[in-house]
Amino acid sequence: MASSDFARQLAGYGLTTADILYRLPDHPSILQEYIWQDYDLAPSFPELKRFLAFWQRSLEGKLFRVIVSHHGLIGPADLRAISCEFRLQ
Repeated sequence: MASSDFARQLAGYGLTTADILYRLPDHPSILQEYIWQDYDLAPSFPELKRFLAFWQRSLEGKLFRVIVSHHGLIGPADLRAISCEFRLQ
């Protein structure tokens, strides 16, 4: 059985990293950095949008900047079916 991460990659998900810069609630002139990483679908990024909506709804640190990078880890050319398997015992 394949892992859920591998199944997501086959479905088109790639590794997405967001560099989030936000203001500290008690000291708004100070910026803090947070790195978020998960499998997500480009270019719509539903997982990242869900996380940022949670951030704005639940956390006090106001977002200053979000830089997103994405890399598809597995593409159609990376997989091929094998016709046979030999086992040595």
